[in-house]
Amino acid sequence: MGQVLHGSARTTEAIRRAIQHSQASLRTLAKRYGINPKTVAKRKKRDTLADRPTGPREPRSTVLSVEDEAIIVAFRRHTLLPLDDCLYALQPTIPHLTRSSLHRCL
Repeated sequence: MGQVLHGSARTTEAIRRAIQHSQASLRTLAKRYGINPKTVAKRKKRDTLADRPTGPREPRSTVLSVEDEAIIVAFRRHTLLPLDDCLYALQPTIPHLTRSSLHRCL
């Protein structure tokens, strides 16, 4: 099974390992692998080969409050209704609820 890289990734785990174990200069390694010397310096400093996670540490909704999310989850667990039925039943209680925010919450 191959390694899954995001669209902008320029280095694989094998390249990162080679960079960390190499004694060549930053400029030489950057030319060899076709990456920025700053990237080479960053990779040499790190003690692991894995990419660091990006994004928020605690993902949360920008539309729904914690209380709104608790109401939605409790309602869904209690009724076991489909998404659209939950939306129509909860909209009087949570007026700013949209189908996409409900879907993201569940």
